[in-house]
Amino acid sequence: MKTRILDGTYAPKERIIIDQIAKEIGSSHIPVREAIRRLEADQLIEYRANVGAVVQSLNDDAYKETLEFLSVLEGYATAMSATSLTSEDLSQLHDLNSQMKEALHTFDLQLFGQLNKAFHYVIYDACTNELLVKSIKDAWDKLDTVRTRGFHSFPLRANDSVLEHDQLLEMLEQKQPVDRIEKFARQHKQNTLRASKQT
Repeated sequence: MKTRILDGTYAPKERIIIDQIAKEIGSSHIPVREAIRRLEADQLIEYRANVGAVVQSLNDDAYKETLEFLSVLEGYATAMSATSLTSEDLSQLHDLNSQMKEALHTFDLQLFGQLNKAFHYVIYDACTNELLVKSIKDAWDKLDTVRTRGFHSFPLRANDSVLEHDQLLEMLEQKQPVDRIEKFARQHKQNTLRASKQT
Protein backbone atom coordinates (compact mmCIF):
# COMPACT_ATOMS: atom_id res chain seq x y z
CA MET A 1 0.00 0.00 0.00
CA LYS A 2 2.79 2.40 0.86
CA THR A 3 4.52 1.73 -2.47
CA ARG A 4 1.27 2.34 -4.34
CA ILE A 5 0.78 5.66 -2.58
CA LEU A 6 4.34 6.79 -3.24
CA ASP A 7 4.36 5.76 -6.89
CA GLY A 8 1.02 7.44 -7.54
CA THR A 9 -1.05 4.29 -8.09
CA TYR A 10 -3.29 5.54 -5.29
CA ALA A 11 -3.90 9.21 -6.01
CA PRO A 12 -4.24 11.94 -3.38
CA LYS A 13 -7.74 11.99 -1.86
CA GLU A 14 -8.49 8.51 -3.25
CA ARG A 15 -10.51 6.34 -0.89
CA ILE A 16 -8.83 3.20 0.41
CA ILE A 17 -11.36 0.33 0.38
CA ILE A 18 -10.35 -2.30 2.91
CA ASP A 19 -12.47 -5.09 1.41
CA GLN A 20 -10.98 -4.59 -2.03
CA ILE A 21 -7.37 -4.60 -0.80
CA ALA A 22 -7.96 -7.64 1.41
CA LYS A 23 -9.30 -9.55 -1.62
CA GLU A 24 -6.38 -8.43 -3.81
CA ILE A 25 -3.77 -9.76 -1.40
CA GLY A 26 -5.81 -12.76 -0.23
CA SER A 27 -5.90 -11.64 3.37
CA SER A 28 -8.34 -10.89 6.14
CA HIS A 29 -9.22 -7.30 7.05
CA ILE A 30 -7.00 -7.28 10.13
CA PRO A 31 -3.56 -6.85 8.48
CA VAL A 32 -5.03 -4.30 6.06
CA ARG A 33 -6.42 -2.26 8.95
CA GLU A 34 -3.05 -2.48 10.72
CA ALA A 35 -1.26 -1.28 7.57
CA ILE A 36 -3.69 1.64 7.32
CA ARG A 37 -2.99 2.58 10.94
CA ARG A 38 0.75 2.62 10.21
CA LEU A 39 0.26 4.70 7.08
CA GLU A 40 -1.89 7.09 9.07
CA ALA A 41 0.95 7.46 11.59
CA ASP A 42 3.28 8.20 8.64
CA GLN A 43 0.77 10.86 7.50
CA LEU A 44 0.19 9.14 4.16
CA ILE A 45 -3.43 8.27 4.93
CA GLU A 46 -6.07 10.15 6.87
CA TYR A 47 -9.52 9.23 8.12
CA ARG A 48 -12.41 11.44 7.06
CA ALA A 49 -15.88 11.44 8.58
CA ASN A 50 -18.42 9.51 6.52
CA VAL A 51 -15.73 8.58 4.00
CA GLY A 52 -13.13 6.43 5.72
CA ALA A 53 -9.45 6.12 4.89
CA VAL A 54 -8.21 8.31 2.05
CA VAL A 55 -4.77 9.03 0.64
CA GLN A 56 -3.54 12.25 2.16
CA SER A 57 -2.70 15.02 -0.27
CA LEU A 58 0.37 17.14 0.33
CA ASN A 59 -0.80 20.74 0.07
CA ASP A 60 1.49 23.72 -0.39
CA ASP A 61 1.72 24.40 3.34
CA ALA A 62 2.63 20.80 4.16
CA TYR A 63 5.19 20.75 1.33
CA LYS A 64 6.80 23.94 2.64
CA GLU A 65 6.82 22.70 6.23
CA THR A 66 8.35 19.37 5.21
CA LEU A 67 11.16 21.08 3.29
CA GLU A 68 11.84 23.42 6.22
CA PHE A 69 11.91 20.42 8.57
CA LEU A 70 14.26 18.56 6.23
CA SER A 71 16.62 21.50 5.86
CA VAL A 72 17.37 21.38 9.59
CA LEU A 73 17.62 17.58 9.85
CA GLU A 74 19.62 17.13 6.65
CA GLY A 75 22.05 19.87 7.57
CA TYR A 76 22.77 18.23 10.91
CA ALA A 77 22.93 14.70 9.46
CA THR A 78 25.36 15.82 6.76
CA ALA A 79 27.59 17.43 9.40
CA MET A 80 27.46 14.26 11.51
CA SER A 81 28.35 12.15 8.48
CA ALA A 82 31.24 14.36 7.37
CA THR A 83 33.89 12.59 9.42
CA SER A 84 32.53 9.09 8.72
CA LEU A 85 32.37 9.18 4.92
CA THR A 86 34.99 6.91 3.36
CA SER A 87 36.92 7.47 0.15
CA GLU A 88 34.62 4.87 -1.43
CA ASP A 89 31.60 6.87 -0.28
CA LEU A 90 33.03 10.05 -1.79
CA SER A 91 33.80 8.24 -5.04
CA GLN A 92 30.22 6.97 -5.16
CA LEU A 93 28.90 10.48 -4.54
CA HIS A 94 30.98 11.84 -7.43
CA ASP A 95 29.67 9.07 -9.68
CA LEU A 96 26.06 9.71 -8.72
CA ASN A 97 26.42 13.44 -9.30
CA SER A 98 27.97 12.77 -12.72
CA GLN A 99 24.99 10.54 -13.56
CA MET A 100 22.69 13.35 -12.42
CA LYS A 101 24.39 15.75 -14.84
CA GLU A 102 23.89 13.25 -17.66
CA ALA A 103 20.24 12.73 -16.72
CA LEU A 104 19.75 16.48 -16.74
CA HIS A 105 21.47 16.70 -20.14
CA THR A 106 19.02 14.14 -21.55
CA PHE A 107 16.14 15.79 -19.64
CA ASP A 108 15.37 12.55 -17.80
CA LEU A 109 14.11 14.28 -14.69
CA GLN A 110 12.57 11.16 -13.20
CA LEU A 111 15.98 9.47 -13.23
CA PHE A 112 17.49 12.72 -11.96
CA GLY A 113 15.21 12.58 -8.91
CA GLN A 114 16.12 8.95 -8.19
CA LEU A 115 19.84 9.71 -8.43
CA ASN A 116 19.44 12.78 -6.24
CA LYS A 117 17.81 10.66 -3.56
CA ALA A 118 20.57 8.05 -3.84
CA PHE A 119 23.21 10.80 -3.54
CA HIS A 120 21.82 12.10 -0.27
CA TYR A 121 21.16 8.63 1.13
CA VAL A 122 24.87 7.74 0.73
CA ILE A 123 25.59 10.66 3.06
CA TYR A 124 22.85 9.84 5.56
CA ASP A 125 23.83 6.18 5.69
CA ALA A 126 27.15 7.33 7.20
CA CYS A 127 25.28 9.09 10.03
CA THR A 128 25.31 7.18 13.32
CA ASN A 129 22.06 8.68 14.64
CA GLU A 130 19.48 6.13 13.48
CA LEU A 131 16.48 8.14 14.68
CA LEU A 132 17.67 11.18 12.75
CA VAL A 133 18.16 9.16 9.56
CA LYS A 134 14.75 7.48 9.93
CA SER A 135 13.07 10.87 10.34
CA ILE A 136 14.78 12.15 7.19
CA LYS A 137 13.85 9.10 5.12
CA ASP A 138 10.23 9.21 6.32
CA ALA A 139 10.02 12.86 5.25
CA TRP A 140 11.57 12.04 1.86
CA ASP A 141 8.93 9.31 1.42
CA LYS A 142 6.25 11.88 2.12
CA LEU A 143 7.66 14.15 -0.59
CA ASP A 144 8.18 11.38 -3.16
CA THR A 145 4.67 11.78 -4.54
CA VAL A 146 5.40 15.40 -5.54
CA ARG A 147 9.18 15.36 -5.99
CA THR A 148 9.07 14.45 -9.70
CA ARG A 149 6.42 17.09 -10.33
CA GLY A 150 8.65 19.58 -8.55
CA PHE A 151 11.65 18.91 -10.74
CA HIS A 152 9.50 19.23 -13.84
CA SER A 153 8.28 22.57 -12.53
CA PHE A 154 11.68 24.11 -12.03
CA PRO A 155 14.39 22.33 -14.08
CA LEU A 156 16.77 25.26 -13.52
CA ARG A 157 16.86 24.26 -9.85
CA ALA A 158 18.00 20.80 -10.93
CA ASN A 159 21.04 22.35 -12.64
CA ASP A 160 21.84 24.40 -9.53
CA SER A 161 21.42 21.30 -7.40
CA VAL A 162 24.23 19.35 -9.09
CA LEU A 163 26.52 22.39 -8.86
CA GLU A 164 25.77 22.60 -5.14
CA HIS A 165 26.56 18.88 -4.85
CA ASP A 166 29.98 19.63 -6.39
CA GLN A 167 30.53 22.33 -3.77
CA LEU A 168 29.41 20.04 -0.94
CA LEU A 169 31.74 17.28 -2.13
CA GLU A 170 34.63 19.73 -2.21
CA MET A 171 33.86 20.79 1.35
CA LEU A 172 33.68 17.16 2.50
CA GLU A 173 36.94 16.23 0.78
CA GLN A 174 38.70 19.26 2.22
CA LYS A 175 37.37 18.31 5.67
CA GLN A 176 36.05 21.79 6.23
CA PRO A 177 34.53 22.61 9.66
CA VAL A 178 31.35 20.67 10.29
CA ASP A 179 29.38 23.80 11.19
CA ARG A 180 30.16 25.22 7.73
CA ILE A 181 29.12 21.92 6.11
CA GLU A 182 25.90 21.89 8.14
CA LYS A 183 25.05 25.45 7.08
CA PHE A 184 25.70 24.69 3.41
CA ALA A 185 23.64 21.47 3.45
CA ARG A 186 20.78 23.28 5.17
CA GLN A 187 20.89 26.05 2.57
CA HIS A 188 20.91 23.43 -0.21
CA LYS A 189 17.47 22.23 0.91
CA GLN A 190 16.19 25.76 1.50
CA ASN A 191 17.14 26.63 -2.08
CA THR A 192 14.70 23.95 -3.24
CA LEU A 193 11.97 25.56 -1.20
CA ARG A 194 12.81 29.01 -2.59
CA ALA A 195 12.72 27.67 -6.16
CA SER A 196 9.33 26.02 -5.58
CA LYS A 197 7.88 29.39 -4.51
CA GLN A 198 8.92 30.92 -7.83
CA THR A 199 6.91 28.48 -9.95
